Order: sequence, then structure tokens, then C-alpha cells
Amino acid sequence: MPKSLVIVESPAKAKTIGKFLGPGYTVKASKGHVRDLPKSRLGVDVKDGYEPHYVVLKDRSDIIRELKGAVESAQDVLLATDPDREGEAISWHLTQVLGIDPGSPCRIEFNEITRPAIKAALESPRPIDMDRVNAQQARRVLDRLVGYSLSPLLWKKVRRGLSAGRVQSVAVRLICDREREIQAHVPQEYWSITAHLRSHDEGREFPAKLVLRGGKKVEVCNESEARSILDDLAGATYQVARVTRKERRRNPAPPFTTSTLQQEASRKLGFGSRKTMQVAQQLYEGLQLGDEGSVGLVTYIRTDSVRVAVEAEQAARAFIVKTYGQEYVPGHPRRYRAKVTSQDAHEAIRPTAVERLPDQVKPYLTRDQYRLYKLIWERFVASQMESAVLDAMSVDVQAKGYTFRATGSRVQFPGFTLVYQEATDNGKEEEPGLPEVREGEILTLVRLEPAQHFTEPPPRYTEASLVKALEENGIGRPSTYAPIIDTILRRGYVVLEDKRFHPTQLGFVVVDLLKQVYPQVVDVAFTADMESQLDRIAEGELDWVRVVDEFYVPFQKTVSAAEETMGRVKIPDEVTEETCPECGRPLVVKHGRFGTFLGCQGYPECTFTKKIVRSTGVNCPECGAEVVERRTRKGRKFYGCSRYPDCRFTTWYTPVKATCPKCGAFLVKRGRGGRLRACVRETCDYREEAKPEPGSAESSA
Repeated sequence: MPKSLVIVESPAKAKTIGKFLGPGYTVKASKGHVRDLPKSRLGVDVKDGYEPHYVVLKDRSDIIRELKGAVESAQDVLLATDPDREGEAISWHLTQVLGIDPGSPCRIEFNEITRPAIKAALESPRPIDMDRVNAQQARRVLDRLVGYSLSPLLWKKVRRGLSAGRVQSVAVRLICDREREIQAHVPQEYWSITAHLRSHDEGREFPAKLVLRGGKKVEVCNESEARSILDDLAGATYQVARVTRKERRRNPAPPFTTSTLQQEASRKLGFGSRKTMQVAQQLYEGLQLGDEGSVGLVTYIRTDSVRVAVEAEQAARAFIVKTYGQEYVPGHPRRYRAKVTSQDAHEAIRPTAVERLPDQVKPYLTRDQYRLYKLIWERFVASQMESAVLDAMSVDVQAKGYTFRATGSRVQFPGFTLVYQEATDNGKEEEPGLPEVREGEILTLVRLEPAQHFTEPPPRYTEASLVKALEENGIGRPSTYAPIIDTILRRGYVVLEDKRFHPTQLGFVVVDLLKQVYPQVVDVAFTADMESQLDRIAEGELDWVRVVDEFYVPFQKTVSAAEETMGRVKIPDEVTEETCPECGRPLVVKHGRFGTFLGCQGYPECTFTKKIVRSTGVNCPECGAEVVERRTRKGRKFYGCSRYPDCRFTTWYTPVKATCPKCGAFLVKRGRGGRLRACVRETCDYREEAKPEPGSAESSA
């Protein structure tokens, strides 16, 4: 009897959905996109309505053959790719290669991989939404046109091998602009004066900062002024002039969007954006929970919405009453307002079942999966809880016409903080409570503490703050934040040091060149407006070809003119701590035809050069020396003994920091995509299936 065929992206997702559907269905995975623009040519006909010429991806041929066979024997076909533009585009591409009518009811979507959600989706199939597909096509075509126009320009004017992206370039500009703010910052000296006081009744010491002199705000600019104030205060009596109490309410943060999940995972867990999304994808697609089988633990992870389904709200409120008490539930369910730029296509990120406690599923999860699930679960539960109530207190203390102020707070009712508190970039914590003091009370001065300070420049971006800046400026969309960061790091335009982004000299050069050529490419407002236009295409309000044409025609003219008129740009040398053994001048990083190397800063007077040695962390199986990465004259990477030419051991295969259990040599990656590990010795037949670490690209494929 023919079965219904359901096609999803990933095998993990297929496994989870297959468990819910039962014997009447066959579930297959496309493993993501099956078609894309060709790598070796533009693939966009700019003279014929920007028609994209898609090609089948090389590593998807076998999958397509298998899917075609499944389609032929199926009763009907349902495409269940992710519920966003990218997922809609994947479904459309599948209709094209599998001969399915995109106008037929072949598309289903769901926000979470649970039995009720899958059942509801099966009851309402629909045609492919071509407006969403066209929005994705417009983005892909724009990015291809920008890349294929700017990359050759960068090769000609800067150096070969460079590339520029439409959205990534704006992210690099944000980092470069911040670095220039830091470089331009001139520290301004200022002083603070803190009185450490003690109450007679409680005897507890507390600090109060100088804020007023003669009723006016006081600014202490240097040590001389600070010493003068200390002299004035000699022998002063410190008397409480005013005590102010206010009840302050703190509301919980909304449940996670993609952006806020990446930010909070960075602050609290130390996860990079890419890792956050890889682990979140595993939680969404489904994991084995013992006898329960494969279960999707969280809702769809690419969203900019803070909306929550009514059923989830009610379940959360019931859970809170049962677990924490009636007083921890607000009178009405909490509803959060989406940002103006939000598409609001999907729910916020939340657990699929609030009753599935983190500690209950912990035995079945990796450490990273457990920590991220716990973060999502706690944030969601807290978002539906009552506000925290604080007793905020402010004390003004008078001394010889000077006013010192102390502030603090005490928790009256913990509310949502019983479950979760949001992290901050600066790690600032709640002020401690103050001792009970009365107006008119005389306090004991323990000590006066002057302190010198200097104004600080704005901080460099962390992954969390960069994602926040991208979102606030309307740059990219939920699915693009992690790829943007990954791309600018891989291209060498920025580096991460102490978890903060630093632009490289190359990053500065590329951004400055793009500003000259076509400023809109790296203009924040222009890029945000383009994102808005893509949203309007998805809503059916704009024609995608017209949007692309209005951008590309002036852009191409400007780039062509720059190729003719602009001179070559030199990248400043990156000076290292090593010195030239021949002349004593510093060695600098240089970029040649076959990669980077070290050369003397005194070139051409001194022609000394040296290879940059990259360690592999494994030892030569022939002599025990270190194995290092090397390159042939044509730039092909290989690995060889650091004692060359005394030892001539080499291998083309990438070393793995693991030892062969048979002979003790190191293992190397073998097979397509490095899916096998084998002994580096040709005479040893040891082989094993690679076991990717949880959260790696392989484990989430």
C-alpha cells in the first residue's frame, strides 16, 4: 500500500517526525538545500530579469536520486522544511527537482516538533508561498551580485583571495568604527570621594558618594580639587538629611528570540553564536529521551518574535502555581510587545513542554545541550511569573555643605528572580541593602576615600553585543547572525581576543575601500532599508526583480568606474615580536602567492624570509619531532616533520589529536568530509568512524 512521503531537511528531524507519524508515512531528509547558484560563475542573468541559474549541489545527487524513487512510489508528497524563508526556498527547490507542482497543497509547517503540532500541520497543507521564496531569492541574488562585483575589485586593488559580502561588510564596519572611536578617545581625569559611614543602631558600614556641594552637582577634576574638599571636610559632622524609600518593581525579560538567545548564551554559558545555534538545532530537531524516544525539546529557533501560544501560556501558569505558589503568577498572562522590525512569523523560543524539567532530561543530554535547554526553560518560565518587588532606599548625608548619597535595595518579594535573572555585559549586580537610619541621625565617619578615575572609551564588541547591535540596526535576520560572525572571522577581517572583536589591518583596508567605491554597501541605514524591502517582498508588497534592479544598476556602474580609476591599496605591515636574524629589524607578516610568511621590515635592503609554522599538536611517527602544517609551491596544504630535511615524513591527510590503538601513531581524517579516522601509517589498517563532538557541524547535520 502506497505511503505518504514527508521530506524534511535533517535526518535527526526525520527520525523524530517519523516516530509521530506512524506506519502510513515515510519520512526522508534532503540534508538542507539541494540546489544553489554555481560556485564557478555568476549564475545570474542580469540581462534577463536577474534570472538565477541554479545547479544541483554535487553532494546531493545521490539524495535526489533516492527522493525521486520515493516520490514515484508515494501516495502524496508533503514538504516539511523549516517554517521560514530559507525553509520555503528549500521546499520550492525540491518541487523543481522532484517534479512536484508547487501550486498543489504540498507544503506543511510547524513551530515545534511535537505530536500535536505535526498532526495540526498535516490537516492544513498549502501551496508553496512564492512571496517567501522570492524574498529568499532576492537575498541570494543580491549577495551573489555584490560578491562577484566586489571580490575581483579587491583582488585587483588589495590582494588576491579576498571577498566582500553585502551584510558581512556592514558588520566589519561596525567593528572598525568602534575601534576608531577607541583610538580617538582621549581619557579625561576625574575623581570620586566616598565616605564610609557607620550607623550607631546597626553598626554596619556602608559607602556614600559625594554628589553635591552647596546644593549643586559637584565635579572633581583633579587631585588638587579632591585634596581641597578633603581639607574642607576635616572635623565635619555627618548627619542624615533625608531618607527616601520607594517600592520598585522589576519585570521579567520576554522569552528568547534568536538574537537574545545568542546574547544570553554568550554571557552566561560562554557560547559563540555558531555553537549556540548548533546546539539549539539539536534541541529543536529532537533527541532520544530513553523510553520516550526522540523528542523535540524546544520550538523553532530562528525567530524574532516574543509571542507565545495561548496553550503554552496556560501550561506555564499552571506549572508555576503548582511548583512555586499562586502568588508567583500575575493576574493576567504576560504578553510582550514585538519590535517594530519584527516579522513575528513564529513564536518565541520556548520548551515544547514546560513540565519537561531540565534535570529530568539531563541524563540524556550532553553538557552543552543540558545547559542551553536549562537556559531556555528558565527564561520562558520566568517570563510568565510575577514581578520582583524591591524596597529601594536612598540616603542623603550632609557634612559642611556637602551632600553624600548612598543607594541600596532589598528584595521584598523575589517573583521571577526565584527562577532566572538576566545577565549583563558589564556584570553589574543589584545594589546591596542599606542599614536602617533615621533623618537627623548622626553617623560615624570610618574613612574618606578619594579615588582617581579616567573616562573610558566604548567597549569593543563581544559576540553578544555585536548580535545586539546587528539586531538594533536592522542588519540581517535571525538566521543570519551566526553566519555573519563566522564569515568575518574566517576571512580574517576581524579576530577574537579575550572574547572581544578586534579589526585587522586587512579589515580596515577593505572597509575604507568599500566606503570609497560604493558607500551604501557598508552603510548601516542603507542595509537596514534593504532588509525591510526583503520583508516587504515576503509579504507580497514588492516585486523582487525591481528591488534587485534598483540596487544593482547604480552599484555596477560605480564599481566599474572604480576599477578604472582607483589605485592599488597597500595593507600596512603587521609587525611581530620576532626580529630578523640578519639585520635585527622586526619581522612582519607578509602575504604572498602561496600564503602568509614572515619577512624583514627592511625589505628590499634585507630579503630575509621565514615560514610561519602552524603546529598540529601531533608527533612524527618516524622520529618523534613535531608535525607542522606546510604548503607546496602551488599552495596545496600538507603536513610534514618539523625536522625536514633531516626527516622527510609527510602526509596529505589532516592530523587528528588521537592515537592509533594498534601501533601508537597519530590518526588522520579520511573519507568524504573526514568521516573516517585512519592510522597515518600506510602499513597499519586501523580505521574507525569519526565521532564528532556534540555541537559540531557534523553532529548537527
